[in-house]
Amino acid sequence: MTYAAERLLEEVAYVAYHFHWTREEILDLEHHERRRWVEQIARINTKVNEGR
Repeated sequence: MTYAAERLLEEVAYVAYHFHWTREEILDLEHHERRRWVEQIARINTKVNEGR
């Protein structure tokens, strides 16, 4: 099964926007590691938005 190209693009854009990593750096991550970074960024954003 292949990972949806649109979802991959969303993940790359999300991590690049928040951490300013290059496309190549993000694509070099294994899928599970990239997903973990996306999850961590989401947690950080939630905390910031909640004023913590």
